[in-house]
Amino acid sequence: MKFVPKKKPIYGESKDSLEAYLAEIKQPKFRAKQILDWLYKKRAFSWDEMTNLPQALREKLSEEFEITPSKRIFDKASADNTEKLLLELGDGSLIETVVIRAPQTGVGQENSRKTICISTQVGCAYGCKFCASGLAGWKRDLSTGEIVSQLIQVCHLEDSTTQRAKEEIASFDNIVVMGMGEPMANYKNLLPALRILNADWGLNFGARRITVSTSGLVPRIIELANEPEQFRLAISLHGATNEVRNQIMPVNKHYPLEELIPAIKKYTEAKSRMVTLEFILIEEINDTLDQSEKLIDIALDLGAHVNLIPYNKVEGLEWKRPSITRQDVFYNALKKAGVSVTIRREKGHDIAAACGQLKLKTEKAQAEAEGAAV
Repeated sequence: MKFVPKKKPIYGESKDSLEAYLAEIKQPKFRAKQILDWLYKKRAFSWDEMTNLPQALREKLSEEFEITPSKRIFDKASADNTEKLLLELGDGSLIETVVIRAPQTGVGQENSRKTICISTQVGCAYGCKFCASGLAGWKRDLSTGEIVSQLIQVCHLEDSTTQRAKEEIASFDNIVVMGMGEPMANYKNLLPALRILNADWGLNFGARRITVSTSGLVPRIIELANEPEQFRLAISLHGATNEVRNQIMPVNKHYPLEELIPAIKKYTEAKSRMVTLEFILIEEINDTLDQSEKLIDIALDLGAHVNLIPYNKVEGLEWKRPSITRQDVFYNALKKAGVSVTIRREKGHDIAAACGQLKLKTEKAQAEAEGAAV
């Protein structure tokens, strides 16, 4: 399904495309920089705020471009200071963006280390068996402008509460493309979005602080390896054998480990960067001794970092989170073998922070309310 908005999202435009548009309407190209400064540095949320542009140009821009392609429905903070934003798009679709805060010693909470997790699709077609994002299926890809606008929404949220926002264009530390959807399945819109975030006329956010996650779309991994930018790569592995990955990740039937691992090696060699293997621990599925041994072999072969993530329970799914003891046994096996490994303890469980959970709860509540009204 393709959503065609009445107006193009302005956040999907590059400096070059804006200059080309301005040339078409007989406007000087320096206006492009003025517009971009208003969008990314001054955070304008209306055309009327752009006071150094002629009124006629502002009216023309308003006719052609949408300056707010997403609307913040609400944001919800957890006890551990993880915050989830639920955004509504122009067609009424809901997506999620998450702010993950990691407090630092001697630093106020408002200036803590922050990672922003963004979405790339409404729903997901890849059907990982443990994930809430795909329960309602795939609806559509996000446009480039819709992807970028998630960060702008975060900027507006942070601007009102964070001293850093007065000193930096983007008052957060990392961007991870790990939200709703399979990022590599929307490569055509994702890459331009990342380049806008990275550009000095955009958010001027370093490529090495942007991580793209994938469940294992081998052709896109190779394509990204050949791009000039130094984006980081994370692989949603979640199983160290084809048998386990086939059970919980249908994508493995198209791109099994025999194809995926060489693609990861190609990326590592091209970028000279350590890849991260994301591994959600699910009780009695992939938290066994056999899986830890196989994962050790893969991680050491790739020179990869492993990020263990105890499963966040999703309503309607059968999977369980392993006990702390089982988590620790698995972690210690990797650590003892010399694998670079971390374990990400619960983040945002009380606000349904796993991908797609808050969206599903909201849509369910909306459907029940509509049913009651009939």
